[in-house]
Amino acid sequence: MLTTLRHIVLEFSQDAQLQSALERMVSQVKKALKTDCCSVYLANYPQQHFLLMASDGLAQNSLGQTTIGFSEGLVGLVGQREEPLNIANAHSHQHFINAPEVQEDDFNAFLGTPIIHRRKVLGILSIQQKQARYFTEDEEAFLVTLAAQLANALADAEVKNLLNQAQEKNCAVKQLVGISGAPGIALSQIMVCQPKADISALALRKSTQHDQQKQIQRFEQALAKTSADFEQLSQKLSQIVDDDSLAIFDVYKQLLTQAELSQEVFAKIVQGWQAESALKLVIEHYVIQFEAIDDSYLQERASDIRDLGNRLLFNLQQQHDQPVTLPKAFILLAQDVTAAMLAEYQHKGLKGIISLSGSANSHAAILAHALEVPAIMGVSGIPMAQIDQQQAIVDGYSGELFINPDDALKREYQHLITQEHALTEKILAEIHLATITSDGRAIELQLNAGLSADVDCPEQLSVYGIGLYRTEIPFMNRHCFPSELEQTQLYEKILANFPNKSVTMRTLDVGGDKSLPYFPINEDNPFLGWRGIRITLDHPEIFLVQVRAMLRANQHHKNLEIMLPMISNVSEVDEAIRLINQAYYEVKSEVKSEVKSKTRYKGKSNPENHVDHDVNSLARPKIGIMLEVPAVIFQLEELAQRVDFFSVGSNDLTQYLLAVDRNNAQVASLHDAYHPSVLRALNTIAEQSAKYLVPLSLCGELAGEPAGALLLLAMGFDKLSMNGHNIARIKWVIRHVDFQRAKIILAHALKLTTAKQVHSYLTEQLELLGLSGFIRAGM
Repeated sequence: MLTTLRHIVLEFSQDAQLQSALERMVSQVKKALKTDCCSVYLANYPQQHFLLMASDGLAQNSLGQTTIGFSEGLVGLVGQREEPLNIANAHSHQHFINAPEVQEDDFNAFLGTPIIHRRKVLGILSIQQKQARYFTEDEEAFLVTLAAQLANALADAEVKNLLNQAQEKNCAVKQLVGISGAPGIALSQIMVCQPKADISALALRKSTQHDQQKQIQRFEQALAKTSADFEQLSQKLSQIVDDDSLAIFDVYKQLLTQAELSQEVFAKIVQGWQAESALKLVIEHYVIQFEAIDDSYLQERASDIRDLGNRLLFNLQQQHDQPVTLPKAFILLAQDVTAAMLAEYQHKGLKGIISLSGSANSHAAILAHALEVPAIMGVSGIPMAQIDQQQAIVDGYSGELFINPDDALKREYQHLITQEHALTEKILAEIHLATITSDGRAIELQLNAGLSADVDCPEQLSVYGIGLYRTEIPFMNRHCFPSELEQTQLYEKILANFPNKSVTMRTLDVGGDKSLPYFPINEDNPFLGWRGIRITLDHPEIFLVQVRAMLRANQHHKNLEIMLPMISNVSEVDEAIRLINQAYYEVKSEVKSEVKSKTRYKGKSNPENHVDHDVNSLARPKIGIMLEVPAVIFQLEELAQRVDFFSVGSNDLTQYLLAVDRNNAQVASLHDAYHPSVLRALNTIAEQSAKYLVPLSLCGELAGEPAGALLLLAMGFDKLSMNGHNIARIKWVIRHVDFQRAKIILAHALKLTTAKQVHSYLTEQLELLGLSGFIRAGM
């Protein structure tokens, strides 16, 4: 039976036409279960009924004609109850209704099961038999399992069917929804973009031994050309973008210049592969490695590696760009829109992007934010060729995509675009001002950083330093742990870019969900496994080297703060502080010896005076912890006695509180930082921090959302840390609210019982505060 199930689902998903797929499926089910009839009804939500789409057993002239209301008959009952219904004699059931046109009088037994996709009933699958009997458990299990497996395929098929209908009737498709990648609205023509070279489609080929040197030379030339291409793209963008979002090009250049990538390709060539094949084997190994990581940000690096491979292949094959006539304005559509694609097209009329794969964590989405290009990611099930050159609206706020919109919809969105431009001008006019409410309450805004080795602080943002610097990224772009000297040089650049402003560096946060290629970790449940502070305490040699590097980098800047991730108990903090103290005294002693040596070399008469001065310059940094594991909420009093500050990681805290993996599409909608439990937890943390006089910050996505920032301000958070592209609008929102009014809003929000109620209430309050323009920009 399992083989039959797989066969039916596979054939259904491969059929380009929904109707033919449904017709074949009902016949296959009827044959597999040896029953007298199998039918499928699809839901029509605007008209509130199920439509008989296909049947092997009912009258053929009723197909596409017979409708059953959502609250009518046995089919409607299955939809209402959202569970299977097994009846021996359907005619005697109180919900049975007679539909003469389907000619089912001879059928007695009935088994129906809903087809449900993401909590929405898409249709009903039923079987019937003349004999009055209950269907067996095996028959019911088969039908339920088939319906569950068909749900995803049917959802994709319905998207394609909507596009077909829209083309035939020249009307808009309004039901395509993806993930919001970057805010904003674009109204323009779609242009499909295919990769210049596709390494995944490359056939593997061997080379001869005497040809190996030539293959190595070809790869070296391609490497140099690709590196030059990325340097050119980076320079073009650097004139427009001045924040951390350009880090992707640093990643590309690091991979190209590091010996490991070249050595791996050379090794494959020596094994007898052609240069193209050697590149394919190495790139696909990296892609598989990154795709296996559970962390959403790192998973998206597989896309970057694949793009790098395609561009190397393009230069390796010595292809040349073909001239393409671009429309004056267009929306870029690709299977996987990459940051490099954005860099190529951003100055040529690009108005928005649609990526069939990817997420808000992709480098394309991050760069789109910085370039203020509206973006939708993960719009699955769209046949690209079918919508090429069609008019479309990209709503980067809601993730909605409208194909071939009508005039009324165009006018509505054009009005929103005009409003958006006016609001942006207002925001930029106040970007240099202090972040203080209308009644005098101040809060500090900081940057989240760590994707790039060089993070600049644009003066016009008026930020108070870095609230979260992710130190793990440099560890991941390598094939071995970086040395103390390498880390010192990197950290010193970051600290030097923020003079007199605090830079909070999170110690290495890797583990089962963010494994290093040279330090593999295999776990069944990585989010609850060996990660963060747990791994660095188990390997003090890694922790000590990193802390020593931080201390040395801070010697002349004195703006470092150290933050410990994934803390779940007091003993972890005690052990980490012990190691930090050890590193501090080691470095202090070494600096003293180094200064003595330099002083003797210079022939100073009184070296001790100079030694004391330089050694005292080794400042002891503040030490804080991330509050992301729910357990620490109940240990704040003890933790407050040990550390200098708290920083809430709201993304992970929400995930752990709600037991939801936000990277799992099946449950991602349940990951909601406005859930009453999350808000109450945050408020408790704020109250306890104030009680114990511990400075408190938050560095999750909630800080970059207008309503979220409003609530955190009212709770009493001292600092909010966010991506650079959110700073300006959050500053504007805070400057245009009254702190006392924010506290009243918070008090009411904390009394609500569902996330839906919270969202509705906050939307209402933003409108009353005159901030309706920020509602589309994220709750």
